[in-house]
Amino acid sequence: MRSHARPVGGMKIGSTLPSGHMQPADTAIEVLRQLGGRRPPIAILTGAGISAGSGLATFRGNGGLWEGHRVEDVATPGAFDRNPELVHRFYNERRAKLQSQDVTPNAAHTALARLEAMWPADVTIITQNVDDLHERASSTSIIHMHGELMQIRHAQTGETRAWKDHCDGTTLDGHWRPHIVWFGEAILEPDRIEACLRSAGLFLCIGTAGQVYPAAGFVHDVAGPSVEFNLDPTSITDAFTHAWHGPAVDTVPEFVDGLVDAGD
Repeated sequence: MRSHARPVGGMKIGSTLPSGHMQPADTAIEVLRQLGGRRPPIAILTGAGISAGSGLATFRGNGGLWEGHRVEDVATPGAFDRNPELVHRFYNERRAKLQSQDVTPNAAHTALARLEAMWPADVTIITQNVDDLHERASSTSIIHMHGELMQIRHAQTGETRAWKDHCDGTTLDGHWRPHIVWFGEAILEPDRIEACLRSAGLFLCIGTAGQVYPAAGFVHDVAGPSVEFNLDPTSITDAFTHAWHGPAVDTVPEFVDGLVDAGD
């Protein structure tokens, strides 16, 4: 793991030290120093990297394939129009995998739930993930900007329903689709997301490569310290005041412990 301190407003915050000298908890203490006595709302963006530690593969793999399928074949409105059977099968498999016994919230998920419970101001998770692992870890303030795998949506009315089972063209009245934001569709709850970012004084970004907008630009919408947690540096790493590179299951709990314990 490496920690990179980034300049804010022209002033260098912290220092860049080799692995073994600085730990995520040290970054948390530095963030608290930057905040002074304030404990502002926290906005947290999470991506596929946080769920990788729970046994869920990231959708987008080598060659732009989503678990062996072209994006154009399973993750666009046109794909659903052309071949709804394939699209339903793809998401039915993902839904079944999510409910398997070996997929459970990991230490990063539970750390964020602890942060929400212990921090004196609002802590809101804006997730790109369609799984329900944040909910299962006991986080309660969650915005699913890309939809939810455990819901289906009526293609004509927009009604959503919780759904755990197989879904296809014969489900209910036959007009139901996965409650997923596909490529070419607008994100969900943009107004709530904007309000969350503008009210926050600390931004955490966990497990996202910073390649998809508008999420990649969220770091610029928060006035205050920002910390990136990712396996490797990303295209937006330099926009953060701090960045930790390593598995989220290791870095996030250590950071949260430092933030909560030092702030007591």
